[in-house]
Amino acid sequence: MKAWLPALFGLGGLALIIGLVVHAGAGDVLALLQTAGWGLLWLVPFHALPLVLDAEGWRALLRASDPARIATRPFLLWIAAVREAVGRLLPVASVGGEIVGIRLVLLRPLSGAAVSASVVIEILLTIVNQYLFTALGLALLLVSADDPNLVLKLLLGLAATLPAPIALYALLRYGGFFARVEAFLIGMLGEEHRAAALFGSAGKLDAEIRALFGRRRDLLLGLLWQLAGMLVGAFEVWLALRLLGHPVSPAAAIGLESLTLAIRHFAFFVPGGLGVQEAGLIVVGQMIGIDSETALSLSLAKRMREILFGVPALISWQAVEGQRLRRALKARAL
Repeated sequence: MKAWLPALFGLGGLALIIGLVVHAGAGDVLALLQTAGWGLLWLVPFHALPLVLDAEGWRALLRASDPARIATRPFLLWIAAVREAVGRLLPVASVGGEIVGIRLVLLRPLSGAAVSASVVIEILLTIVNQYLFTALGLALLLVSADDPNLVLKLLLGLAATLPAPIALYALLRYGGFFARVEAFLIGMLGEEHRAAALFGSAGKLDAEIRALFGRRRDLLLGLLWQLAGMLVGAFEVWLALRLLGHPVSPAAAIGLESLTLAIRHFAFFVPGGLGVQEAGLIVVGQMIGIDSETALSLSLAKRMREILFGVPALISWQAVEGQRLRRALKARAL
């Protein structure tokens, strides 16, 4: 993807947000946010909990390559916050945060191929959990949705896309995917453009991925921690809607969060899901009787939390990168 495309998609998404707010009534949306008031700030500290669970899942995948546990829980939690902030607030595709995460984990003396493998598997587990979470959300929406037939159609559509993650699993498990990509690019560009894995050879990365697939307990733990993080994250929707004066059941909150998250993941090429999240909340919200003004207010509350939580994480990341650059320049000057 060309470097300017994410920025273009982001601008288009921002224009869509503005259009949706204007169409729904900017005054009505603002009035709802004023009704919720300062209570919405509780969303900021609470967001640390799903990130803790997500980081714990990553820690489980790193267990075999980090027996001394030098990648500590606070360290991985910080990286999880930075990864999310990069993906949500910067004009990059979704994998941008994962690449930054690998770079930051390697501040500790760990195997680059093992760390990269853990992130690749983590992405695959995220896809699996997204299917599970979305299926759960749709099942819960069957009870409360105004149009159950639409929910059933969405469930069938979800089932129809299952071959994609299964094919990805088979490719990573048995296909030597990264070695094949490296060989292809070397054939195209020459040996000097060796497409090594992010940190280490492509062959070693494939070997680390296969080894990680063999550690079923670690995979199960990573899967369960991630899924727990998604479920806990739905509390943000429940609390925000209650503060906005439109309380819903926990089941409806899970359904709303799961489908909105699925839509954002599907539109991974749009930075921060700009416009995508808002449109998704409006469409899914209508299924459970939430009007457009409330759906947009909920989305803006979530955006507020992303900014207040993510900007400090980005600043801390840049501080670390600045220290690394100063040390490199000082070493070069000696």
